[in-house]
Amino acid sequence: MSTLTILPAGITFEAVAGSTLFQAIKAAGASIMSKCEGKGQCGACHVYVQEGRKSLSKIQRAENEKLDTMVGVSSKSRLACQAVLGEEPVTVELLSFV
Repeated sequence: MSTLTILPAGITFEAVAGSTLFQAIKAAGASIMSKCEGKGQCGACHVYVQEGRKSLSKIQRAENEKLDTMVGVSSKSRLACQAVLGEEPVTVELLSFV
C-alpha cells in the first residue's frame, strides 16, 4: 500500500502499490481526464508530483516524448496513466477538473 494525497482536493487515500496514478486517483473518487484510455497519448492526465517522485516508476520514452510536446510541463510533471506507484507516500496536484 501507498498513501496518495491529491491536491487541491485534499484527499488522502491508501492506494495499491503497482497501480498507476490514474487508477489510484479514480479509486480515491477524484476526477481526472483521459481521452486515450491510459495509453499516454493525449496528455489529459498530466499531473504535478509534489512529493514522492522517487517512489514512482521511471519515466519511459513514450511518456517523455509526450511531455516534450506539452505546454506547462515542469520537472514535477508526469502522465498519471504512465506513472506506477511504489510503496512510499506520494502527493500529486491535479491540473484540471472534469
